[in-house]
Amino acid sequence: MEYLRDKVHKLTDKPGVYLMKDKGGNIIYVGKAKRLKNRVSSYFRKNSQHNEKVRRMVSQVQDFDFIVTDSEFEALVLECSLIKQYNPKYNILLKDDKGYHYVWISPAPYSKITAEKQKPQDGTILGPYTSSFAVTQTVDEANRVFMLPTCSRRFPQEIGRGRPCLNYYIKQCSGVCTGKISAADYADTVNQAVAYMKNGSAASVEELKAQMLEASENLQFERAALIRNRIQAMQKIAETQKVLLKNEQDLDTIAMAVNGQTVCFAVLKFRNGRLRDKEHFIYHDIYDAKEARSEFLTRYYAQHNDYPKILFLDDEPSDLPLLQEFLNRLSGRTVQIRIPQRSEGHKLIQLAMSNATEQLSYKVSRTGREIQALDELTRLLGLDKTPEYIEAYDISNLGDSGIVGGMVVFQNGRPLKSAYKRFSIRQTQTRDDYASMREMLDRRLRHYVEEKESGTGFGRLPDLILLDGGKGHVAVVREMIEKYGLSVPLFGMVKDDRHRTRAIAVEGGEIAINAQKQAFALVTRIQDEVHRFTIQFQRNVRKKTAFEMELTRVQGIGPKKALALLSHFKTKKAIKEATAEELRAVAKISLEKAEELRLWIAEML
Repeated sequence: MEYLRDKVHKLTDKPGVYLMKDKGGNIIYVGKAKRLKNRVSSYFRKNSQHNEKVRRMVSQVQDFDFIVTDSEFEALVLECSLIKQYNPKYNILLKDDKGYHYVWISPAPYSKITAEKQKPQDGTILGPYTSSFAVTQTVDEANRVFMLPTCSRRFPQEIGRGRPCLNYYIKQCSGVCTGKISAADYADTVNQAVAYMKNGSAASVEELKAQMLEASENLQFERAALIRNRIQAMQKIAETQKVLLKNEQDLDTIAMAVNGQTVCFAVLKFRNGRLRDKEHFIYHDIYDAKEARSEFLTRYYAQHNDYPKILFLDDEPSDLPLLQEFLNRLSGRTVQIRIPQRSEGHKLIQLAMSNATEQLSYKVSRTGREIQALDELTRLLGLDKTPEYIEAYDISNLGDSGIVGGMVVFQNGRPLKSAYKRFSIRQTQTRDDYASMREMLDRRLRHYVEEKESGTGFGRLPDLILLDGGKGHVAVVREMIEKYGLSVPLFGMVKDDRHRTRAIAVEGGEIAINAQKQAFALVTRIQDEVHRFTIQFQRNVRKKTAFEMELTRVQGIGPKKALALLSHFKTKKAIKEATAEELRAVAKISLEKAEELRLWIAEML
């Protein structure tokens, strides 16, 4: 480490690229820097607050090289090139493992059109294509428009054998198996379908219109009607495939979903207003989502040569101007980068986000709603990372029976009931919610300081603290957090007059939350759960206190003996099942009095 620090001191402040190497001389990380000395030295400073991934990488670094460039943009281009060349272990890698896909037209007669992953050895082949989505969509469209068979039957061997399948009756197959279509007519239909796939719907529609007109003039009305139906099917599919686009635009929509340190990027590619391809990429050990977004975008477009005119993003990357220049240079024209907040663009972002969350939920065994809720909450509150571990607090005081507090924990959007905690408020004897909340959080944070080496239970610091209360509660708890020199995002949960979640409280005011559907549902659930848990604890305390008072009605049992009995046996069931000897030992009374107490308890319970 001393060798590396000494080497860093000799670095230049110019922009460039650095290459981290392990003890075998292998390049394990490539990065760019606006100022090489500042960036590289940050890895080797003492007491650096690196995340786990960076710590692992630094622990393996034995040496580094660097290349000076004239600008940060040149450094970005060089970085992309070197990453592609060396595939470093600790860079986000865009692995090209999609393979190739083909459209296969099987040999005549009675050819079938299918999507294939392996290159067939006979028949007619269209491709190769890199997008399985585009191939599958094209084949499905062609088969639907031209009503070609997609079943497993072989023709002409099985013509006339058995009844037609369901597709024939719902007008999705012309019924070759019935024997009513000649081989010549079928071959002509297949040729039209192939032309449709090669030339697109617009050219095919014009050609079919000419054929329909010719058939009508020759009084071939059945053929003209068949062609008309195909034209209508093409136009209907074209309308549905525009998805949400009103104009024939070329644009990409990219959104990111996050769950802990795992992220998923979804890419939707629209060409001429139609959804032509969709991809998703999942990465682990991601600790900085904003930086990951920038890295992904540069890697993705560095490996593609199909650039959109417009790029919709779900959030702003960390180096937007650099990305803008990078895309402009790659495409040879201006690529508009937008972060849409409303209208059509926002709907497309929501569509991409839905794809990302569903793919990620499958990967991490969480529902798409849970992932989206945490993602929305992260953005809404401006958090640096997804709040994987959330603690929520509430205070309850029913009458004069004492004040209690409750803590519930939500991990990855779900209740973690094993981590719930109850607090009996001791120092505050009056109805002072602020003082009670301060006492509860003071004790909780003190436990963290004492137990943090364990990393579990109270020894784990939450990613987010939510209080059932307003900005006043936030202010008093903020004092407790600062008292222990900690840094934890802190917010309140505000209710309306009907005790329903209304907003998020901060020290400066409130944040509206009802527009973020999934985040709103999650916060409401957390607030309802912490309230339920705390109220239940309060009711149990009241019942215990009432029973304790009842015990003092037995002669020889005072408040101290009653409290000792309840503290030892914990529950009414346990004290009811206790023997006279057990009662005598705990209450320190005679066996005669213990038997009298046992009979009284049996009668009362």
